[in-house]
Amino acid sequence: MKHLTFRFLGACCLIYLASCSKSDSSNVSKPQIQVGQLVSPSAPLSGSIKGTMQAGQTYTISGDVTINAGDTLFIQKGVTVNVTNSAAVIVKGMLVSQGTKDAPVTFTDPRRAKTTGTSTASSDSAYSGGWTGIYCDKTCPLLSLKWTHLDFAGAGLQNIPFQGPSTGDQYVIYFGNPSGYFILEDSWIYGSPDDAVRFYGGKVNIMRNTLEKCGGTGGDGFNAKSGTQGNMAYNLIIGGATNGTKSANDGGITPQCMIAMYNNTYVNDGFRNTGTFGARSGSIEVENNSRALVYNNLIVDCRFGVRIAGGNNVTAKVYLADTLPHNDGAGIQQTAYGHNFFYADDVSLANQFVPTKVAQAVVTTPQSTDIPNMAAFLGASYTFGAQYDGTSLVGQNNPQFVNYPLPNMNYQTQASVDGFDFHLKSTSPAVGKGTTSFTAFTNIVPVDPNFGSSGITGPGKDIGCYQIDGSGNQH
Repeated sequence: MKHLTFRFLGACCLIYLASCSKSDSSNVSKPQIQVGQLVSPSAPLSGSIKGTMQAGQTYTISGDVTINAGDTLFIQKGVTVNVTNSAAVIVKGMLVSQGTKDAPVTFTDPRRAKTTGTSTASSDSAYSGGWTGIYCDKTCPLLSLKWTHLDFAGAGLQNIPFQGPSTGDQYVIYFGNPSGYFILEDSWIYGSPDDAVRFYGGKVNIMRNTLEKCGGTGGDGFNAKSGTQGNMAYNLIIGGATNGTKSANDGGITPQCMIAMYNNTYVNDGFRNTGTFGARSGSIEVENNSRALVYNNLIVDCRFGVRIAGGNNVTAKVYLADTLPHNDGAGIQQTAYGHNFFYADDVSLANQFVPTKVAQAVVTTPQSTDIPNMAAFLGASYTFGAQYDGTSLVGQNNPQFVNYPLPNMNYQTQASVDGFDFHLKSTSPAVGKGTTSFTAFTNIVPVDPNFGSSGITGPGKDIGCYQIDGSGNQH
């Protein structure tokens, strides 16, 4: 892995250095680098595109654009990209969006505006898709999005750009290179009709992001298929239609799907899914022969807790997760989970802290390290999938957000952050209750200020995406 990382970074440096002439070599030391020629903002863009979008400029994409294999589009801080005519961004080369906390990059449909308060699939345009999204081919070695807003994407794909996606796909991001790197850090996704991100392979680091209103009447936040390995950590996912994070090994691509899902905060997820009730989760799902580590997650008013699928229902396409021990040297040797925190404002939700067999078998084991202690609550005689009465758990263990009222019976329709603050108060029962005894994917992607991760953050001692010491999610 180290040799691959060094070769990759070396190639990136060559691309950058080749773009600079002797007369402007002093620019090498500047934080906002330039790759190739500057892209002009003076006219709408379509067709092939490469070079650098210059800091602070506004660009319009009026038709599908393609970054060809071997080419790079580098986006400096503070750029706004207005995408019209349901256009798509096709990535066969490299796309690097280098926003900053003070000057993020924004991709949006300029016809639409964000709304607050009650949100439903039939009334909120966030779920209908404005521009098509970002679709990455098997030739894409790197997709890196940092401090980047992706708003109102997911219009149905009209022109299939390469083998893999299908006409009508409605994802914000499709990544299809098992050998490529996908870095999504400190960014925001607002609105999608289906999955926010669909991974068909890749080495990934998905950290410190905020997802709002993802999935109309179905769809997940981060949906990893076979060939995908890496981290999903410190993300805030609110108001998703179905799962916030999911691993599933379907697709027939090697290597086996393995995802470390830790220190995420899930709020109000799982209520717009019109599919078979009980065949999908409302927070975290591990299914279809995938392996996962699921620790330190804060799950508030979600339809289901951590769901380890055990069914083989062909109609619902949900198959048994890989829960067996292995000695194959892989990043995750066995699916494991614990130290997760659950809160519910209704008994129907408390009854699914440990998901029960509604439409399919489940093999989720109650954990004594969870809050509440579901192993003690259910007792030693509890069997996989059996129904239980969680009435006494309703309203217990308030996580004490800085600014979000609990109880809150609007959990089914509150799907955006709005003016709320999901940091933890110092008195929160989630503080100090996480575990740091497991190892995530520490070298899965290159670490580099421009062409790599900003830093792969390991497990945190506080449950959820916000840490009392100021680390974790920065939104």
